[in-house]
Amino acid sequence: MSEIGTHYDERSPIADELRDGQVHMWYWYDEEDQVPLRDAVHRITRKVTDTLGLRSGERLLDAGCGPGETAVFLAKRYGAEVTGITLSGYELDQAERRSAANGVAHLTRFERADYMELPFDDGSFDAVLALESLQNAPDPARVFAEFLRVLRPGGRVSFSDFSLESAREPERVATFMSTLKLPQLPTLGEWLEYATAAGFEIEEYTQCGPRVYGRKSKYIKAALEQREELLAKFGQAALDEFARRHHGFFVPRKDQIGYVIVSARKPRG
Repeated sequence: MSEIGTHYDERSPIADELRDGQVHMWYWYDEEDQVPLRDAVHRITRKVTDTLGLRSGERLLDAGCGPGETAVFLAKRYGAEVTGITLSGYELDQAERRSAANGVAHLTRFERADYMELPFDDGSFDAVLALESLQNAPDPARVFAEFLRVLRPGGRVSFSDFSLESAREPERVATFMSTLKLPQLPTLGEWLEYATAAGFEIEEYTQCGPRVYGRKSKYIKAALEQREELLAKFGQAALDEFARRHHGFFVPRKDQIGYVIVSARKPRG
């Protein structure tokens, strides 16, 4: 999985700047929705994390924590004790810096760790969050088994990720997958099957792709509006490389790629 850490080391700095510490997707209601990109991205943060039903003092594993903004948000909003893991050195440094700057270092800790083999005891957490991090798992079944293991009985998991909505023009999907380094692209049904096969009980799910990947043109417009700011900070060569690395992300038709949010629970006994 070391190549995944390098993948995020390379793409996260500019994505971090564009999306304010949240390197996941966005959510716009329609083409007339005028909220800025950073707010549209934060909608996904809230929409996914709300399904966990976090309470003050609960122990949360943020599996794929990115540059740390989601962990900071959850610590501040709920008083949750958040452990974030990532394979990216850049993200780890940013998460620690962001946590300290926001006064929640006492509620958060960040580690370099692989969710295929979590370095935590059985029953260590009340909840697990995987916000667009399962997409890079070479063996999702093994990751879900690890999530089940580190959760206490009755603990919850919520995850969001891309889904396959149309198998037509498979070359477009293959380009998308290669760009994001996706070993597979499950359908919603297959995502649910991964969770239930591991032993989770599904409690809620939705597919909101039309308002997420389906609004990719709004992301492009928003990113272009920040071009001069990014140019001043990173330089032309870095922007050109960022654009080159992300070209394949935009190749599928907007109805081919979905976005699923799933919440499930570990049985109590």
